[in-house]
Amino acid sequence: MTSAAVEILGLGLGILGWVGVILACGLPMWQVSAFIDVNIVVAQTIWEGLWMSCVVQSTGQMQCKVYDSILALPPEMQAGRALTVIVALLGLVALMVTVVGAQCTNCIRPGKMKSRIVIAGGAIYILCGVLVLIPLCWFANIVISDFYDPTVPSSQKREMGAALYIGWAATALLLFGGCLICCCSCSQRDETSFPVKYSAPRRPTSNGEYDKKNYV
Repeated sequence: MTSAAVEILGLGLGILGWVGVILACGLPMWQVSAFIDVNIVVAQTIWEGLWMSCVVQSTGQMQCKVYDSILALPPEMQAGRALTVIVALLGLVALMVTVVGAQCTNCIRPGKMKSRIVIAGGAIYILCGVLVLIPLCWFANIVISDFYDPTVPSSQKREMGAALYIGWAATALLLFGGCLICCCSCSQRDETSFPVKYSAPRRPTSNGEYDKKNYV
């Protein structure tokens, strides 16, 4: 019962991480304009994401524009698009695989195959966390490098947006949930891999010899 509860907890964390990745993928706040000039009056804020860029006016109005060309995008945006879409699809696969092999479902008879399927689902969740971590760290590295680069104009300096932090939180949920699923399934398989054997006590017969039915 405890292993089933831990398995459900890991599945729930994996689902939350998967939703967080989709949310981070769609948000246009991967990098935002940095205000480092003290004496300048800022009238607008620039947001840049994987799919569009937005300009937010000081009055609250926001205008967004989808990028015109995919090939003209920098490499980190192209890789971020590809990896986040792959993670979104793999997360759906991991959800279906884990539900099929979960202890709370009867899709497959209990046994080694059922635990192996659950381990596969947890491994896919861990793979999703590793894949989505690549564009997040890539973007963060570029933003920090440009921010401290004296050759980059102040108007082109950017800061890390909220989408990066949401993506890192989703990565932690995916990794932790996948590890819980794998560890719970491995412990359950170890418990069921050694069945208890019963051997009947040997009782002598009337002539002092042991009965042959006691030997199997």
